Amino acid sequence: MSSAADRARIPSDVVAWAERVHDVVDELVAPIVSAHGARLRCREGCNDCCSDGLTVFALEAAVIERHHEELLASGTPHQEGACAFLDEAGACRIYAHRPYVCRTQGLPLRWLEQDDDGPAEVRDICPLNAEGPALEELTADECWTLGPFEDRLGARQALLDGGAATRVALRSLFAGGPRRLPVIRVAK
Repeated sequence: MSSAADRARIPSDVVAWAERVHDVVDELVAPIVSAHGARLRCREGCNDCCSDGLTVFALEAAVIERHHEELLASGTPHQEGACAFLDEAGACRIYAHRPYVCRTQGLPLRWLEQDDDGPAEVRDICPLNAEGPALEELTADECWTLGPFEDRLGARQALLDGGAATRVALRSLFAGGPRRLPVIRVAK
């Protein structure tokens, strides 16, 4: 699953499934965005969270490859240090087909971490969006919960690649771009 040829063999129904996951995430995120509209500074051209080195599951890379073949074949990645898919003005060139992680950035986020006393909820938000009610005052429904959708994507990826959970550096999708950021396999 690490090469473009491998990803091209991902069944079209799996790519369509990943796109439906993205659509569901967008639907579920909409009320959170609406509730926090006054605090969110995320707009076209805001790219503070669009970092270089971002990796996605190979099935999400296949979504990008199927919709942006020409860009990947002949386009130039954004300079290193920021996401390869930003244009000169800092806007996303694949916005409609951006991966899951890009669909939830900037929102109030919550997740569970294990500490010495057991599971503990952790919350965070982009520093640009910090002005507003304190995160600990928000209800769980007013935050995006990290974990469930990542787990679904990871499980589907594991079915494709025998459990390797193959992740692909976004920059590596460009045919002519630098290939210094490798495909990353996460051991389970």
